[in-house]
Amino acid sequence: MRTFNSGKIAFEYPDEWEVEKADVLSNPDCIATLSKGQDNLINAVMFPTATNLDDYKMFMENSISDDGGVIIASDFIKIAGMDAIKLHANMDTPEINFDIHTYVFIENGDIFIFELRTLDISGESEGQFKNILESFKILK
Repeated sequence: MRTFNSGKIAFEYPDEWEVEKADVLSNPDCIATLSKGQDNLINAVMFPTATNLDDYKMFMENSISDDGGVIIASDFIKIAGMDAIKLHANMDTPEINFDIHTYVFIENGDIFIFELRTLDISGESEGQFKNILESFKILK
């Protein structure tokens, strides 16, 4: 396992995942991008927010549905010692069909969103993603 540390957050990730240069030009809130081959991409963003988990869960579900996605599961969970939203959806576009796994944390007026986009139907990448999130820490 390797450690990612942005100065704001930290988490551990498996060796087969690579840290990519975060695309802050098109998404200034991006703090981490990791990939595992061409079929798996994790993006992490952070920004100040006035919302709460209940309201954001509804917003996420509406956004996925509005984009033509199918929500497979959407739950409140506890992970890494924090309350979070866990959402799993399937997106079917003319170009590609993929799954999205999203975890959202809201702590001290900041929102942290981790999203895995994957073509892996074996569940291996999803399991690794969950392990990454279990090691997630907000740095003071």
